[in-house]
Amino acid sequence: MANTQNEEQQGQLDQVEMDLQIGKAEQFVETNQNTIFIVLGAVILIIIGIWGYNKYVKAPKEVNAAAQMHMAELYFENDSINLALNGDGNYPGFLNIIDNYSSTDAANNAKFYAAACYMRLGQFDQAIKMLGDFSTSDPMLEPESIGLMGDAYMEKGETAKAVDLYKKAADKAKGNNLLAPIFLKKLGTAFEKDQKWEDALKIYETIKKDYPTSNEGALADKYIQAMKIKLGK
Repeated sequence: MANTQNEEQQGQLDQVEMDLQIGKAEQFVETNQNTIFIVLGAVILIIIGIWGYNKYVKAPKEVNAAAQMHMAELYFENDSINLALNGDGNYPGFLNIIDNYSSTDAANNAKFYAAACYMRLGQFDQAIKMLGDFSTSDPMLEPESIGLMGDAYMEKGETAKAVDLYKKAADKAKGNNLLAPIFLKKLGTAFEKDQKWEDALKIYETIKKDYPTSNEGALADKYIQAMKIKLGK
């Protein structure tokens, strides 16, 4: 019986406490209602503004940028590198897309294309700069961009940086029978350039083990044998 009374009293106390909290909340709202309405209004305006920007500014800009870049891509595919990079007077090149359509996906992709153009022109520092500004999470394009930066450093004779990038690219492409062995082969070649025969051997053995059906895997025994000769094995 005593327990029941205690429970009832506790329940009454809880209810009183709840009523007090509700009263405080109501009083706060009543006292600050103008401020609350201003804040809510501002939040709503921000949401509407973001929605309007995405729908009426960003989306059309994305579509226009992608359409504008089409000719530059065609020039790139046909090895007309200067036209792809700078445009032809009628259609913009990748550099124009980057400048005029910043923050769009097309402008971001144009940075990758521009880097590839600079690589073909032998302007490796420019290629590295473009790739440093490029970002993607695409499972194919991400390792390709990392590997391309590795190529630029290899051309500059900075083998250590190239090695790190080839390792990263191969790791990003792990399991991809097309890309991963390509970057591993480049890594092995970088080790060879530094006369690190044992490291190169391990890479070629990895290619043979993990990617035996790839083009690089088909030639892995040849690479392995060459390294064993260097090592006197």
